[in-house]
Amino acid sequence: MKDEKNLQTSVFASERVLKPSPEDVIPQKPTPAEIAYQMVKEETYPQTNPMLNLATFVTTYMDEYATKLMNEAININYIDETEYPRVAVINGKCINILANLWNTPEKRKWKTGAVGIGSSEACMLGGIAAWLRWKKRRIAQGKPYDKPNFVISSGMQVVWEKFSQLWQVEMRQVPISREHITLDPHLALQHCDENTICIVPIQGVTWTGLNDDVEELNDALDEYNARTGYEIPIHVDAASGGFILPFLNPHKKWDFRLKWVLSISTSGHKYGLVYPGLGWVIWKDRKYLPDDMNFSVNYLGAEISQVGLNFSRPGAQILGQYYNYIRLGFEGYKAIQHNCLEIAKYIWGEIAKFPQFHNYAKEVVNPLFIWHLDEEYDKSAKWTLYDLQDKLKQSGWMIPAYTLPKSLEDIVVMRVVVKQGFTRDMADMMLADMRAAVAELEQLKFPTTSRIAYEKQEQQKGKVFTH
Repeated sequence: MKDEKNLQTSVFASERVLKPSPEDVIPQKPTPAEIAYQMVKEETYPQTNPMLNLATFVTTYMDEYATKLMNEAININYIDETEYPRVAVINGKCINILANLWNTPEKRKWKTGAVGIGSSEACMLGGIAAWLRWKKRRIAQGKPYDKPNFVISSGMQVVWEKFSQLWQVEMRQVPISREHITLDPHLALQHCDENTICIVPIQGVTWTGLNDDVEELNDALDEYNARTGYEIPIHVDAASGGFILPFLNPHKKWDFRLKWVLSISTSGHKYGLVYPGLGWVIWKDRKYLPDDMNFSVNYLGAEISQVGLNFSRPGAQILGQYYNYIRLGFEGYKAIQHNCLEIAKYIWGEIAKFPQFHNYAKEVVNPLFIWHLDEEYDKSAKWTLYDLQDKLKQSGWMIPAYTLPKSLEDIVVMRVVVKQGFTRDMADMMLADMRAAVAELEQLKFPTTSRIAYEKQEQQKGKVFTH
């Protein structure tokens, strides 16, 4: 009777309100759905509103029909191709559309590519393919294949560290610097040798928002390969830029129009505008995808050919991507990416008006950018950007502060990522809160804890501060 009474009691009149949520042991008895929902929902209250999260690249808004479509497919496992053959076909259509968006020369009806759970898996697949192609050539030449390496800028995303560690491929980092704020092609080639499986330029560097010059790299690499006899290819990590450049800068050559670009990866759940997790990798032609990566599995009564590190994977995100292609079209994607870029440029211009700040780059090429404290102001400041991050968090904004990669690790920056759903009004609200936070920090009589730690570290390097 007690349980029946609990089932008919309103949420906040139930006994559950007086009990803590489970931490390490599953509850002995079931909980009414309404109360279980409320308990889990309450766990998420003390965190950033996704729409105010300018730290994440991940899509935080999709329209109601996209959300409805994905919710209705939330129970679909993509790998069950026998049971869900139309999802497999839609996946192939998504690959075709993306390959053509990147100017594939492949003539097959179904282009060569694979779906991933985020661009990290897509990067892994592109790297593995380059490694296996290189290994096959070395074996055919009767040469050792135990010391592979790849070349990338120090502005790379952590997935490439994982690739290096897990597949034991040496990662040779080309440092970004004040002189070379993106990958310098000629420095990259100095890191290459006969064991280099590929060079990885980035379109939309996570740390800075900038683009490596793939065309310049391709031209330099073409001469290098001709001179050395090597066949070092390019894999483009276009996690962000892959869904921006085709719409906002279609004449820029960074894709399959370039000779040595053999594979490209991107994130469908970033500027592909789909909820997480979704990634894509496309190869220039079927011959660049090693047969060793194509696994045939007898699963649920059918032979399934699968390229991927993961087996089971959600089908809903694939439907969400296809919905976006249909719903938005080229013009719709272009308008959204244009608006995001324009709002990023607006914020960039307003940040430049703060006497305390200095924008890292001279232009905004993607809907994200970074800034740091002005060098002169930094000599006498009593706070750091970490303190500003904490102040803004109190107003609900998540704007990250962090140090740049190796060789620039003495620079602390903040970054704003503008995504679909972030409007000019929201930008003005954020800037107003930032002005108020800076004004408050300016009133400090003593340096903050983070400032003391920062100065101690920099003084050891010989930097002088004046207070």
